[in-house]
Amino acid sequence: MIQQDPEHLRQHPDFIQLVRRKQRLTWSLTLLMLTIYFGFVLVMAFTPQVLAQPLNGGATSIGIPVAVVVILLSFTLTAFYVQQTNQVLDPLVAKLDQEVQQ
Repeated sequence: MIQQDPEHLRQHPDFIQLVRRKQRLTWSLTLLMLTIYFGFVLVMAFTPQVLAQPLNGGATSIGIPVAVVVILLSFTLTAFYVQQTNQVLDPLVAKLDQEVQQ
């Protein structure tokens, strides 16, 4: 890559778009995961009887499948982040890199 003035790069419209999209994606997914996780923790802390109810009269409580869903959602959100990065952000980086090299 050819050395460019960093300020010139910061002013480039593609760079600005890249930064905005990445920040929006990152903050949206972070807030969503924090809401899910802390919602689960708050339910456990303040209304544990909700998660302590037995499933179908067995020994397993409702809290176990809910906890598994929280874990699976974290994997799902990670997969979504990777997919968005590969399909949306990486092409912007490639385009910006190509334009800066010219």
